[in-house]
Amino acid sequence: MSETIEAGPMRAADGTPLKKSLARALRRQKLRALALIAPLLIFILVTFIAPIADMLFRSVENQIVSDTLPRTVVALKDWDAASDEAPGEPVFAALAVDFQIATELKNHTKLGSRLNYEDPGISSLFRKSGRSADDIGKSFMDRFVGIDAAWKKPETWAALFGDDVWLADATAWADAKDKDAREPAFKLRDGVGDALPATAETYRTFARAVQAEGRKGLVETKPWPVLFTALSQDLTSATPEALAALTDVDTALLQQAATAVAGTEPFAYRDAFLAIDKGWGDVDAWRTIRAYSPRYTPGYFLNAIDLEKGADGISARPDDQKIYIKLFIRTMWMSMLITFSCLLLGYPVAWLLANLRSSTANLLMILVLLPFWTSLLVRTSAWKVLLQQQGVINDILVWLGLVDDGNRLIMINNQFGTITAMTHILLPFMILPLYSVMKTIPPSYLRAAKSLGATNWTAFWRVYFPQSVPGIGAGSILVFILSIGYYITPEIVGGTQGVFISNRIAYHISTSLNWGLAAALGAILLAVVLLLYYVYDKIVGIDNVKLG
Repeated sequence: MSETIEAGPMRAADGTPLKKSLARALRRQKLRALALIAPLLIFILVTFIAPIADMLFRSVENQIVSDTLPRTVVALKDWDAASDEAPGEPVFAALAVDFQIATELKNHTKLGSRLNYEDPGISSLFRKSGRSADDIGKSFMDRFVGIDAAWKKPETWAALFGDDVWLADATAWADAKDKDAREPAFKLRDGVGDALPATAETYRTFARAVQAEGRKGLVETKPWPVLFTALSQDLTSATPEALAALTDVDTALLQQAATAVAGTEPFAYRDAFLAIDKGWGDVDAWRTIRAYSPRYTPGYFLNAIDLEKGADGISARPDDQKIYIKLFIRTMWMSMLITFSCLLLGYPVAWLLANLRSSTANLLMILVLLPFWTSLLVRTSAWKVLLQQQGVINDILVWLGLVDDGNRLIMINNQFGTITAMTHILLPFMILPLYSVMKTIPPSYLRAAKSLGATNWTAFWRVYFPQSVPGIGAGSILVFILSIGYYITPEIVGGTQGVFISNRIAYHISTSLNWGLAAALGAILLAVVLLLYYVYDKIVGIDNVKLG
């Protein structure tokens, strides 16, 4: 009698289906592998990926204009940038509030520096105006104080714009002798933002600045003059019904102020700014503000390729301002020339090291590695001493009679000086990959080729050289990528004709503080390197690059 075997899934020893148990084991194995590489992955993300991502973001980030002049940016949308007239009164009214707030927060100089990259000279306009911007607010303050002296008191503003619960807590905090605890965070009163939007937002900014400073409370701090400017604009457009809808505030004080504001002659904001500086009537300055008001801009990348963004669109910069394309071409050309020079000098040295006796090769290898034990700055400075017109090389040439003393060779502060010094500095990076590959080539291959009738040149070119190509590729990539990023050596010995694009990037990071343009130049340089790397992979093949 045959026994029936019941069909079903295969199970592990613990009764779990085998498929499920296998999947669980594989998952645990992957998690263990991930845990092992996690420290390295985090290190790469923090030190490599994150800085590159930040650089790419800075190359298009432009939030300072819209964050500093938010109302002005909105008002400028209705202005025709192609016209020959400066914006009208509404734009200047918005600028009066924005600029006074920026002055109080010390942001106007930062904005001026940003726009100065696009329109040289505009930073002085912002600096000069910052010293007189409060005069506009003070004129409005005098009006309000003349209506009622309560407007000068900080508690009046706190009671109008602060939530009742916050107001009670803030008053208790201000009256307390022990102020170790922070002042309660400001909370805006419900409805006041709808009735008085500009003033409410300005007071919120004022509250944040005062509480961040932490020395005095809001109910004790004198209001900024810009608050009176914003309140005047709000009361001009606010309806009595909107003011009456406010609850638990002194609406009579607001109604009185609104009546007084309506009965006075409108303030001439445009004339006030022109009195501070005539530059506010310059159409080009307003075109620059409008062109760079979006939060993200291609302006840095346009500048990096000698273009500019104006009211009429993208156009080429004047010839006397075109420098970056020339620097990019010079960087690529000189880096390739340096790479070729290192290959030309390093190949014979690597061949000698690979084919001499071990004792002799080890001695020569020490000489190759010796520059690594010397400071880069010292090596570069030594070349400056050697190459200058009163330097060692010129003195020897004059002593030998090969050069007249009055016609000494100019070998420094030009491309020759940069190529010479960098070839010497980067030569070990070419020799070491070549040596490591050549050391693996059996000498018997050349002897076999000669025994079959090949000449020395034919044996080298047809047998030896093809096997050394992986070392050539590794050394060339290493030297080329290092050379395009060098800036210390070109800065010291290059002068104006031998500097690289990296020198300009370093200048914008450390001196002009134009980080956006530096990031754009760095991003373009990175893209060019990746493109050349891709072309090299297609032509030679990156798999053929070996280090021995």
